[in-house]
Amino acid sequence: MDDAARWRLIDEERQRLDNVLAALQPGQWELPTLCEDWDVQHVVAHLSAAGSTATPGWLVNMARSGFNTDRHNTRLLAGQLGRDFSETLARYRLARTRRIAPLGSSQGLLGEVLVHGQDIARPNNLALEPSAPAVREVAEFFAAKDFAVNSKGLVKGLALVALDNDFATGAGPEVRGSLLDLVMAMAGRREACPRLEGDGAAALAARIG
Repeated sequence: MDDAARWRLIDEERQRLDNVLAALQPGQWELPTLCEDWDVQHVVAHLSAAGSTATPGWLVNMARSGFNTDRHNTRLLAGQLGRDFSETLARYRLARTRRIAPLGSSQGLLGEVLVHGQDIARPNNLALEPSAPAVREVAEFFAAKDFAVNSKGLVKGLALVALDNDFATGAGPEVRGSLLDLVMAMAGRREACPRLEGDGAAALAARIG
């Protein structure tokens, strides 16, 4: 898939999430997410930062954060967190118009949008179903490279097999599940683990912790 095609997927997934966010009541912006210390508003601000910070700014902020990823993310997020949910949503919509990706990686940004959308939707029973091509692209990227998450290292020595797609990768004990659950597991989300099966499922769950 070329870069232009990935940006089309990013636009589509950003719009899907926007549709969900637009329907939230004010109090729902304070609901918990799969990102342990962040509520919905924090995750949205994080996505705005990911879509607004070009490579030079990203590198400078990482250095100023002492190369601590959590501190780095918190600093960037703070710049996109509005005084209330409506301002945070407006900043997210502004970021959607830009063609900026962390370290120039459209694959990485697609993964950010897809995974964090599920971080918001899954624990709060919100309907957010990403497109099959987007999930496949993120799955292939996560299996091949550690980027924002240690996805490749997490599944080393395991064979991932999607039950709803022809995606399969790796060698070793099998981990089977929906492709989206495999993606979420590669992103380190333990929420997906109970729905995975196969001889390698327990090992993957243990690695996630």
